[in-house]
Amino acid sequence: MTAMSTIAIRAARPDDAPGIACLDVETWQATYAGILATPYLAGLSAPRREQGWRQSIRRAPGEVQVAVDEAGGIVGFGSCGRCRGEPEFSGEVFTLYVAPDHQNRGIGRALLLAMFGRLVERGHRSAIIWVLRQNPSRFFYRHLGGREVRQKLLPFNGAEVPASGYGWRDLPQFLAANARADRAPGS
Repeated sequence: MTAMSTIAIRAARPDDAPGIACLDVETWQATYAGILATPYLAGLSAPRREQGWRQSIRRAPGEVQVAVDEAGGIVGFGSCGRCRGEPEFSGEVFTLYVAPDHQNRGIGRALLLAMFGRLVERGHRSAIIWVLRQNPSRFFYRHLGGREVRQKLLPFNGAEVPASGYGWRDLPQFLAANARADRAPGS
């Protein structure tokens, strides 16, 4: 478990599914307002998403990570696993979201590093994450060393939405460099 002041990063448990689902809906509605159709965003349902998250956590233990505050509330989450359809990358980060009022505190970075660590444990040396091109948070991945390696249109709710794939080709090296930076005086 990784700790930051009062935030800890850990593997999700099935009983985290309701909190993940609520945050999933909240972050989608905040992040994608003006990018995705308003009726779609308004129709998102935490109870419907809860079942999917519970299944993901049970199916792939450790591949869903959560950031929890000292009261146990989920303030961020992410998921990862084997890459879907990009032969140059063996791993993929499927989701990474932080509650809007907890952003810019290092939580997203800590979650990404935890998922990269999990991918390396599972034998993946590289990873990609797909981000909608209109999502301003895409610059977060560039700031953390991701390189835009692909662009494509993602089918979404009857439309196609432009996305960029950010890739890391050497996860062990990336993790080692970040561990050294975290140990450096004044960091």
